[in-house]
Amino acid sequence: MAKIGIFYGSTSGITEEIAMTLRQKLGEDQCDIYSMEEDFDEYDQLLDYDYLLLGCSTWGAGDVQNDWRDPLFEMELDKPDFTGKTIALFGAGDQVDHGTEFVSALGKMYNHFQKLGATLVGEFPNDGYTFQYSSALLNDKFVGLPIDEVNQSDQTEGRINQWVESIRPIFLNN
Repeated sequence: MAKIGIFYGSTSGITEEIAMTLRQKLGEDQCDIYSMEEDFDEYDQLLDYDYLLLGCSTWGAGDVQNDWRDPLFEMELDKPDFTGKTIALFGAGDQVDHGTEFVSALGKMYNHFQKLGATLVGEFPNDGYTFQYSSALLNDKFVGLPIDEVNQSDQTEGRINQWVESIRPIFLNN
């Protein structure tokens, strides 16, 4: 069984908590986990895994979290080949105070890795969220798992469980 690489950037700790929970639910022996700030050296680390969970919160006007900026910029220049890699995205956002760009960083990451040849999986329904706009919507579904710990923390565990069950056959039956 192939190992899963979980890479996350987290400023306030929410995306880190999600990453740790995902590792626990998928099996700690199945997943290696990396903080983009503390454990990440170069994007080649991502290429060591066929299965990736990438976590990023949204900041500013739909921007990726700071720890992801340099690696994404370097990949934009070098255009590494992610063909054969399966990626699922997760992230945190605030749909009330930042509802005009709710989890839009996931949309940016989706577009970025799709251009590099990756197969992206793990879409999630937008039911139960209240926001104005998100570039992470594709065909009325989010391109990954959106978590709003600020306004809907009571739904976090159920959403994570639902998402893990949807990706489990792809990531663990390989």
